[in-house]
Amino acid sequence: MDGYAEDGASLPSGPDGKKRRVTYFYEPSIGDYYYGQGHPMKPHRIRMAHNLIVHYSLHRKMEINRPFPAGPADIRNFHSPEYVEFLSTVCPDIVQDHAHSRQLKRFNVGEDCPVFDGLFNFCQASAGGSMGAAVKLNRQDADIAINWAGGLHHAKKSEASGFCYVNDIVLGILELLKVHRRVLYVDIDIHHGDGVEEAFFTTDRVMTVSFHKFGDFFPGTGHIRDIGVGLGKYYALNVPLNDGVNDENFRNLFRPVIQKVMEVYQPDAVVLQCGADSLAGDRLGCFNLSVKGHADCLRFLRSFNVPLMVLGGGGYTIRNVARCWCYETAVAVGVEPDNKLPYNEYYEYFGPDYTLHVEQTQVENKNSPRDLEKIRNILLEQLSKLPHAPSVQFHSTPSLTAAPEETEENMDERPKPRIWNGEATYDSDSDSDEKPRSRSVHTDVSGTTDTHMRDVDNVKEEHMTDADDD
Repeated sequence: MDGYAEDGASLPSGPDGKKRRVTYFYEPSIGDYYYGQGHPMKPHRIRMAHNLIVHYSLHRKMEINRPFPAGPADIRNFHSPEYVEFLSTVCPDIVQDHAHSRQLKRFNVGEDCPVFDGLFNFCQASAGGSMGAAVKLNRQDADIAINWAGGLHHAKKSEASGFCYVNDIVLGILELLKVHRRVLYVDIDIHHGDGVEEAFFTTDRVMTVSFHKFGDFFPGTGHIRDIGVGLGKYYALNVPLNDGVNDENFRNLFRPVIQKVMEVYQPDAVVLQCGADSLAGDRLGCFNLSVKGHADCLRFLRSFNVPLMVLGGGGYTIRNVARCWCYETAVAVGVEPDNKLPYNEYYEYFGPDYTLHVEQTQVENKNSPRDLEKIRNILLEQLSKLPHAPSVQFHSTPSLTAAPEETEENMDERPKPRIWNGEATYDSDSDSDEKPRSRSVHTDVSGTTDTHMRDVDNVKEEHMTDADDD
């Protein structure tokens, strides 16, 4: 059973209704990586999303690729050599060695960003998927390229941050800039996309737009008046929101702002970070979006028919993350999947309703109509100061060997907020937080197509019965 709506037909997605050539990157071992007991970040959610995608037969409507791991030289395109060397050699044993404490502190590793087995391999898979997606778009081999293992937007040039070690997004955008003059980055994770914004804060070749919770919330950046500097002035756009934002609020901001961005900036390619911690009921998030409300952002960007890279990100109630990314994969390929879930290896996670969609909940919405209207007007005013793209002489991408200079305060003196309090997090109906047992995964690999991807004819997992914390 394909699980498509009623008559099983493929339904058009987006105002133009045109089909898209979609390529999808998935590393079968990604779900084996484990941040540690009680840690809310669980790569296992990517495996769960993939499992739903396969059982809805969405994989039959896409080209499936196994990413080629990004090498140290690839990662050094953005990250500092000493940081890449550290990531490639660090292991759990040295955490207990006081001789390495200074180095761990220097690279901000150990609390939000723990050292775990296979850390660098995990980073290589994530970054390889996003770089491979960019290569596919650059070659015009796809209209949409998906990497749910990507979207790790907090990682900085020389330090880990917010569960992120290597900024696959920056690496993917740098790859896109080899071919495209202008790249638009849109971030709908509940946390501000600070690492990506910082990387491109001084250039007009990348415009960053982040919708996020602002205030006493990690990472504490993303004020509406943060607009970029130098050549990048007005090419950073921040949309700060409060708890409880719902589908209607989000749509009424997202659509007019992005419409104006597309008209004025006219990007040659778009990167969308689909962090699912902005969904209703997320463990660390406090927004109130349904799966359809979240996916509406992808649906809208898809309608412009501009090369589109779609990435994962945050999301800590993992059954909902799997639902969301499965549905957004369906939006990408242009089908409407049935709400009733097909039986799958993780079926018990989705009880008691066993449905694809997560609805909005009854929580207080702290975003008043007046405040939202004010935000929209400020953003549209900022966009009005941008020259229309055809008249702009775009400058080369600035060197990424140094972060933009701070003009108002020293970054080193700012307190570093935590993304979580270090305590175990559980759902009332979760199973356990034990490390997932090793699983065998069958893949048929039919050769290498370039340095960032390997074709997979059939990426499908064996039946897996063990449970992980949801």
